[in-house]
Amino acid sequence: MSIETVYQQTLLDYSRRIEHKHQLDGATGIERGHNPSCGDDLTLLIKQKDGIVEDASFLGAGCAVSTASTNMLIDLIKGKTVKEAQHCLEVFFNMMAGKPQPEEELESLGDAQILSYFAEMPARIKCATLSWHSAQVLLK
Repeated sequence: MSIETVYQQTLLDYSRRIEHKHQLDGATGIERGHNPSCGDDLTLLIKQKDGIVEDASFLGAGCAVSTASTNMLIDLIKGKTVKEAQHCLEVFFNMMAGKPQPEEELESLGDAQILSYFAEMPARIKCATLSWHSAQVLLK
């Protein structure tokens, strides 16, 4: 099995997950992301308490890339301190910009590393980063 096939299967698996797609009672932050070029319209909801990202979810609809990316993001930041979550976002955006980073930093992104595949695709990079931009706003 090729690495591209593994990437595609992982992306499809994440895009089909529904456990993070729901209203979040007690959300302390809500940020809508919209990508008019492909129709993605996702709202990220985060619940913070005492400097911890206690929970996160999303609402709306998007393509397989944006939905998978949102699920990866939520898996990554949930349970982390705000500072740790912000660091994850920084590593992610550096990766998407093609900036060299130590391997352990990239490994800290878990499955979200596969999104680097879209870094050189102008039409898809917006899909891959949409919810991450929303998280960046919410975690400031």
